[in-house]
This record gives sequence, structure tokens and C-alpha cells, in this order.
Amino acid sequence: MTDTQYLLSDAEVARFIVSGYHLLEPELPAGLNESIAQKLDALETNPGDAITEAVPEIWQVLDHSQVKGVLVSLLGPDYQVQSHRHWHCKQPGSGYMQWHQDGLNNRDLHLNHFLGLYYPRAVSAEMGPTIIVPGTQYRNAPTDRMATYTNIRGQVPLVVKAGTLAFTHYDLWHGTGANRSSVKRHMIKFLFRRTRPNTAPTWNHDPAALNNPHDWNTRDQAEDVNNILTFTNPLRVSQSDHYKERSIRRECWNDLMGRTA
Repeated sequence: MTDTQYLLSDAEVARFIVSGYHLLEPELPAGLNESIAQKLDALETNPGDAITEAVPEIWQVLDHSQVKGVLVSLLGPDYQVQSHRHWHCKQPGSGYMQWHQDGLNNRDLHLNHFLGLYYPRAVSAEMGPTIIVPGTQYRNAPTDRMATYTNIRGQVPLVVKAGTLAFTHYDLWHGTGANRSSVKRHMIKFLFRRTRPNTAPTWNHDPAALNNPHDWNTRDQAEDVNNILTFTNPLRVSQSDHYKERSIRRECWNDLMGRTA
């Protein structure tokens, strides 16, 4: 059983639906992150899916109660850690990675799988951080077109502390900066998936979560589910485009609540 204190709140689930990411800084055992980073430093080849066999301490991260709390909240208690995983080592002097989506360019209106990006070592702006664009998970574009884009309004570089996990929607647009430092930038990517549909909320849900009326004055500063789903606009899209996003968000929320939209 997952301790309910580690489950997400209604507002946190709503923000994940809207922005497509959630950052977690779990309280891991002292020295674990650097021990993992040093073992990654010493690898001569990339073991691909076998990265957890090469560095088994990584399982201590995935098995942490705070990590499980996020996964149960968004994917249900029977979530699966899929066999595909990958170590991304950004070497000093390496260039940037172009924008792309990891999915199949299919607009997925339901939350059935997403990524977990683990950073065992602190990432600075000079180390080639992962860069995400919140709110792009419902926007599909051919990869060759995305590759021509440069900076995008609203992009967020994941300049994070050691041990941070970034849970990101499978279709969230992302790339990396160039590594201009003298330090290897490590990230291990995991894929998690739902095994059965929700019949009820699996996070710390308040039945009155949707009762707040629309507040046209706070908009992006909203703290409650109803207004987060309605007004949050990370890409600053036009009103007509925003209406479409609202519909998708509500369908996703209703699906997680265990009822049809």
C-alpha cells in the first residue's frame, strides 16, 4: 500500500494534465545519487535497457515512497515500470538536441503512460539540461518540422538538484541544450504505463475539488482544480485555441476520475 501522504493533491493532478510535467525531489538516502553518478561515469558503453542491471542501485530510486506516490496518483496502484529504459549521457562539449516528441504523434486524450527522467547529479544551465515546453503534449507536429524550431516561448530548462525526477507526459515537446561544462550530464529515462482504467481517483481527492466558481481575475494564478483546468495557459495561445485545450483537459480529468467525459 502506498502511504497516502505521498499521493498527489487534486491541484497537482490538474497541473500535470495542463502542463504535462511534475518535478519531484525525493528524500533519497545520503550518498545514493552520487554513488549512482560515479558508476555511470565509469561505464564505457551504454547498456540500453540493461542500465538497471549495470547500476542496480537505481531501483532504490524507483522504489522510493515519494516516487510511488506520484505513479499511483497518475497511473493507478497497478502501474507498470516498462522494460524500456535508457541512460542519456551528455558529454562535455556535446551540442544541443532538437525538439521532438517521444510518442507517435497521436493526440492521446487519456493518461495511460508517461516518462520519468532521473538526474543523479545536479544539472546547471551550462551542462546541457533537458528543455521542455509545458502545454505542448496535446500538440502534434512532424518531427522534421519541429527540428527547425529554436527557442519557444514558455520553454523550461530542467536546471535541477541531484536526485530530481521529472515526470513528463509522453508527448511533451522536449530537447536539450548544449553541454558547455566539463562535467558529464546524466539522465536515466524510464517509461511507466497504466494497466487498467481508473474506476475512482487514485490520488488524495477532495469531493468538493470542482466546486469553486470560475474566477476570471486570477486565471493563471489559480490554485483550485476548476480554475486550473479552465484558465491555465502556459503557451499563451489564442482564445479559440485555448477552448480546444480545455475540452481535452476535462476529458482527461474525467477519465482519471473514473467516469466518461
